[in-house]
Amino acid sequence: MNQLQPGLSFGQKAGWGLADMGIVVFVIVKQLLVMAFLTTYLGVPVQLAGAVTTLVLIFDMVTDPLIGYLSDRTSTRWGRRAPWMALGAVVLAGGTIGLFGVPLGLSTTGNLLWVTAFFVLATVGFTMVAIPYGAMAGEITQSPQERSAMTGYRMAFASIGILLGGAIIPLLAGGTREGHLQAAIMVAPVIVLAIWVSIWATRKAPRVQTPSTQSFWTMANMVFSNAPFMVLVVLYGVMTMAIALITAGLPFAALYLIMDSGDTMLSGAANALTVLSLMFACFVLGSILSQAVWVWISARLGKLGALVLGLGLYMILLCALYTMMPSVNVTAMAGMFVLAGMTNGAYQQIPWAMYPDLMDVTRKATGEAIEGAFSAIWLFGQKAANALAPLVLGAILGTYGWQETTEGKIDQLPEAISALHVSITLLPAAVLGLAIAGLVLVYRRSLANADSASLAKQQ
Repeated sequence: MNQLQPGLSFGQKAGWGLADMGIVVFVIVKQLLVMAFLTTYLGVPVQLAGAVTTLVLIFDMVTDPLIGYLSDRTSTRWGRRAPWMALGAVVLAGGTIGLFGVPLGLSTTGNLLWVTAFFVLATVGFTMVAIPYGAMAGEITQSPQERSAMTGYRMAFASIGILLGGAIIPLLAGGTREGHLQAAIMVAPVIVLAIWVSIWATRKAPRVQTPSTQSFWTMANMVFSNAPFMVLVVLYGVMTMAIALITAGLPFAALYLIMDSGDTMLSGAANALTVLSLMFACFVLGSILSQAVWVWISARLGKLGALVLGLGLYMILLCALYTMMPSVNVTAMAGMFVLAGMTNGAYQQIPWAMYPDLMDVTRKATGEAIEGAFSAIWLFGQKAANALAPLVLGAILGTYGWQETTEGKIDQLPEAISALHVSITLLPAAVLGLAIAGLVLVYRRSLANADSASLAKQQ
């Protein structure tokens, strides 16, 4: 495939990736901390906490097509995407602070309404950033090789965002309700600065300046007519469902399934960082180490082959974790989380390098640059899975008698602990198996039937 625009500089590729560091902080917060915060510190029943989290994330999905449509039609001296991202960063950071700033003395209902209101505000800001940002991947270059490199930088920075959201915030929070607010206040400037610096670094990158004049429904029809893209959207949602179940359950696992015996090599680190922060730090280390490896494997096996390999390894790892937990050896578990981060790197990186290539098919066929519309539908599948995961986990744990508390940790029924155990290991492994089957049996066929013969070679 011939590149249609000048090549991107190192600063532009890395700078584009930097924004995801700020974006992913909130992704981890909403997947990892919101449901646990409601249940563990505000006394909200786990099923209700899961349902409310799901409803907010469903609302978030509804705003995606609107923001994608508006960003495609935006015309400013700064381009189509940058104004949305710049303002969205502030809304996102402010909503995240408010989410954890629940005043003392509210009833359980009051706590729930407060968190819900600021959760909605934060998700609107997230959409204002994430949709235009995803659209830029298809806008600033049409080179599949450059997109793989860009995605590698992106996921390296995303790993730092995962560290901030999954390890640093819980560490700063210190296991207290008030600590969560202090942690959010400290991390919020990082969210804004990462996004703003990314906008500045890519200000001279090639891009489509002319806004689209197509109607909302015409844009939607163009996207839905791209069969390989739509199949990948669904399968990426399936993959995300598996990861979201793990993420939503991990704070509970750190309390009830991974204990520290106090006599292993990393016991001191677990004591200093908390088990949750240590596990996430190890996960991020594995993810960072794997990024260049997955770029290399993608070049050798193709993006589809590399993704199938990565998800298969992830399944094996989850089955191994099932046999190891409950565990009192934090050192062994830390090693497993490094490996988990390395396998998760394939899920993080490769689909994001695949979907911009699929946008090119529609651009060539129609002449329309509607990357915002594609980005909105792409994130729709991911957000649907992230919305369902808390509901599913909450329903499973509630069915087996999981108890809410305001004390952080209490004794739980053995049946509830067993349900948690399966929900973060064997159940996600089975879901990943469905994704692999879909990639091999359905997605590959849709590529073969696509009009662009070169597309299948890139994938």
